[in-house]
Amino acid sequence: MPGSPQKMRRLDALAELKKLTTVVADTADFALIKQYQPQDATTNPSLLLAATKLPQYKALLDDAVAYGKKFPKEQQVDQVGTKLAVNFGLEILKQVPGRVSTEVSAALSFDKEGSIAKAKEIIALYKEAGIDTSKRVLVKLASTWEGIQAGSELEKEGIHCNLTLLFSFAQAVACAQGGVTLISPFVGRILDWWKANGPKDADYTGANDPGVVSVSKIFNYYKKYGYNTIVMGASFRNTTEITELAGCDYLTIGPALLDTLSKSKDAVPAKLTADAAKAMDIERLPELDEKTFRFMHNEDRMAVEKLSDGIRAFHKAGLDLDEAIKKLL
Repeated sequence: MPGSPQKMRRLDALAELKKLTTVVADTADFALIKQYQPQDATTNPSLLLAATKLPQYKALLDDAVAYGKKFPKEQQVDQVGTKLAVNFGLEILKQVPGRVSTEVSAALSFDKEGSIAKAKEIIALYKEAGIDTSKRVLVKLASTWEGIQAGSELEKEGIHCNLTLLFSFAQAVACAQGGVTLISPFVGRILDWWKANGPKDADYTGANDPGVVSVSKIFNYYKKYGYNTIVMGASFRNTTEITELAGCDYLTIGPALLDTLSKSKDAVPAKLTADAAKAMDIERLPELDEKTFRFMHNEDRMAVEKLSDGIRAFHKAGLDLDEAIKKLL
């Protein structure tokens, strides 16, 4: 009946967003994943380190340590870390209907063959646990030239990849041309850089947020030219960045912002659509070889600095996790 409370009730903003975009939880906390019911989830060493300090995850840690001790001493820390990431991934897969992203160490960001080998180790552990990795696991790699090439080769072997730490259009184009399954452009970190380095009087809000602009450009390019690579916006600083990207393929969101969205009654209209992208006048770039990619990426100072910063930060988090593992061994 028109005007009845039943008809008037508005969904919360998170529920509205889920109608337009696949929501991914950026956390390794199983309770939070259960609470917000995302389609997929993703982890990294920082999230794992935080989670392993909680008593409820001790069994997962103990199992990883027991596994690592089967290897020669010089390999044990690495093997415990790999098994721990997979153990958390297995628990996350009990909570989500879709996929979990499990990260290759940032120390391998410039090592194509090392990245491929580690990715295969991760996939083998999931398969041993009975997981259909072709449908349920993404291997997360840094969007360096080497990482993109590793991802492209792994995809040809049926191992699906999430290319992370993506800041430049060159990275996005190379990933699509390489046929990787998914990319994670970092919205908030792009905004951080422009706030620190761009014109102080510029408007960086709403649709003018540089991170939103970057992801919108990538999304529209992919849809215009029919690339199948999924665009998953990541690293958000506020809910406006998220709602300005409503309609993007995927968005990976941390618990605090998921909570804010779940309590909001604001409308969330679609901002990105494939149909609108197809109607746009966008130039198609030729196939990028290594030298063209490196030069094009290097022309974007923000992307160069944020990729380097990101690799260092992820590597530091990995080293902190290694130190925690050494104490257990």
